[in-house]
Amino acid sequence: MFWLVASTVGAALMASAMIVVRLRASKKPASIKKIVLPPLFMSTGALMFVFPVFQIAWIQVLEAFVVGMFFSIFLIKSSKFEIRDDDIFLVPSRAFPLILIGLLVARIIIKLLVGSQISLAETSGMFFILAFGMIFTWRIAMLYQFLQLKKLSYR
Repeated sequence: MFWLVASTVGAALMASAMIVVRLRASKKPASIKKIVLPPLFMSTGALMFVFPVFQIAWIQVLEAFVVGMFFSIFLIKSSKFEIRDDDIFLVPSRAFPLILIGLLVARIIIKLLVGSQISLAETSGMFFILAFGMIFTWRIAMLYQFLQLKKLSYR
């Protein structure tokens, strides 16, 4: 029970940090590096799967990644760019904090359902893949939007 509460509080703190980071990021021009680096840095967390306790079946990997891709739709819809003074900026969405809170609640519910069926370590592995699938898909879509806008700005 302790780990369930601790991981939920940790996820809430990370969601709060994401809201703050996202609001600050909208004050500076976007770049390819700023879009690509977060999932690249996050990918190092996949080293957890070196340890057998975190390893899950391929079907669970696929399920978690697909759920993450589905969740990313909400983030993609709330991420828009605009050109200001020859630079491209991420436009802060008023819905973004609500979307993050909604995704957090959905993840907690899924964690409660899945966590009662498999071990804490396997649940951790699945939720890492879910989060990576969500962030990776979101950032690919952001990169595409950014490059399209950049192409328009050079015309």
